Amino acid sequence: MAKVTRDDVAKLAGTSTAVVSYVINNGPRPVAPATRERVLAAIKELGYRPDRVAQAMASRRTDLIGLIVPDTRQPFFAEMAHAVEQAAAERGKMVLVGNADYLDEREVHYLRAFLGMRVAGLILISQGPSEHAAAEIDAWDARVVLLHRRPDAIDDVAVMTDDVGGAQLATRHLLEHGHPYVAFLGGTEETPKSGDPVTDHLEGWRRAMEESGKSLEGRYFQAPYNRYDAYQVALDLLAGPHRPPAIMCATDDQAIGVLRAARELRIDVPGELAVAGFDDVKEAALTDPPLTTVASDREAMARAAVDLVLDDGLRVVGSRRERLRLFPARLVVRGSCGCGPAAAGAVPAAERAARS
Repeated sequence: MAKVTRDDVAKLAGTSTAVVSYVINNGPRPVAPATRERVLAAIKELGYRPDRVAQAMASRRTDLIGLIVPDTRQPFFAEMAHAVEQAAAERGKMVLVGNADYLDEREVHYLRAFLGMRVAGLILISQGPSEHAAAEIDAWDARVVLLHRRPDAIDDVAVMTDDVGGAQLATRHLLEHGHPYVAFLGGTEETPKSGDPVTDHLEGWRRAMEESGKSLEGRYFQAPYNRYDAYQVALDLLAGPHRPPAIMCATDDQAIGVLRAARELRIDVPGELAVAGFDDVKEAALTDPPLTTVASDREAMARAAVDLVLDDGLRVVGSRRERLRLFPARLVVRGSCGCGPAAAGAVPAAERAARS
């Protein structure tokens, strides 16, 4: 059977090949609804399949969006990647995902690979300071949007959560339960990095502690972000002579490791230890007890990132375009903090601030 061409579609629909192209590509020129319907009907009847490779060569752009994440094994990044894929599908785009594995050279590798494929745009959840990534981005003519994290080295548009405010809310909530202090389980860096959400979580914890007159000394602990290594750190911390009464974790994955360690050591949560996390991964609602945490609107953030990477989509403030889309955090109250089932639910940050 001979291959169906765009000319065949145009002939059956009674229109030009240019119009067929406008329908397939959703532009750049509008097509009357009746004409569009005729073209779509002809495409369906003939079984026409556009040659995407030829289209990409002609336009020097593909229908692909590149997405680079630090580690898709972590639930937060897996859920964020899924949200980006869903948002991209709504725009008729596909997503290529690259795992940086928290390595600068792998991040640069995927940047080169995706930009070399002439992706329509690139969404980067950066894994570190990213000086090399910044140099690579500058060398290409590509639209890049930062998601979740904004390293100092890269000055592209960013979509982020109010991480400071969210951590401050969660720490305040734990203190409101009457705990003498709240410990913080952060990352592994000796010197927290600017633009890192975990650094902002640490800052939110610090502010809540200081506004309550609590000392910070000896109450910050380091742990890897994954539950398995955080579990090992928590075993030592909770079995030690200075077990904290409450722990604010930088990520839900760490908090899940803490809950596992507490169960193994027969420490009652929340009776003897209150725990809160950050991210509200789906598994947080299924832990025992369910995890109190801070949530961001991942779907809205992913949609904003996709829109920004495909369009301009930025407000003009004064004479300058905004460089940051900041989404509010909300406190999700569950059982691990000491609240009963009646108190469970998502509490927006603004409402929590008003109550306090």
